[in-house]
Amino acid sequence: MTSNDSNKENPKTDPIDPDHYSPFYLHPSDYPRQMHVNDALTDNNYLDWVQEMENFLFAKNKRGFIDGTIKKPETNDANYMAWMRCDAMIKGWLTTAMEKEIRGSVKYANTASEI
Repeated sequence: MTSNDSNKENPKTDPIDPDHYSPFYLHPSDYPRQMHVNDALTDNNYLDWVQEMENFLFAKNKRGFIDGTIKKPETNDANYMAWMRCDAMIKGWLTTAMEKEIRGSVKYANTASEI
């Protein structure tokens, strides 16, 4: 049996290989301080800002974190840490896209949906 034959019988699997369609997937280039809208949220541009931010979150498969359809799992759930990582990332995306005064009013929110 050659090494190629053994790989066919026991194919190498990558336990870290992410499911790109999962709402818990984060791309390696994602980071919390990314600006994903044209303009930061101000007192005068809420409707435009929301439209852009929701479109961005939909494209990233993360809208459920802010509309409540992806609920926070219990701490003993297998998805708990993945949910926490994604929620922290989304909080970063949201607050980065806000003026300082508005950001200060939401900085103590526990979840992205609270923001």
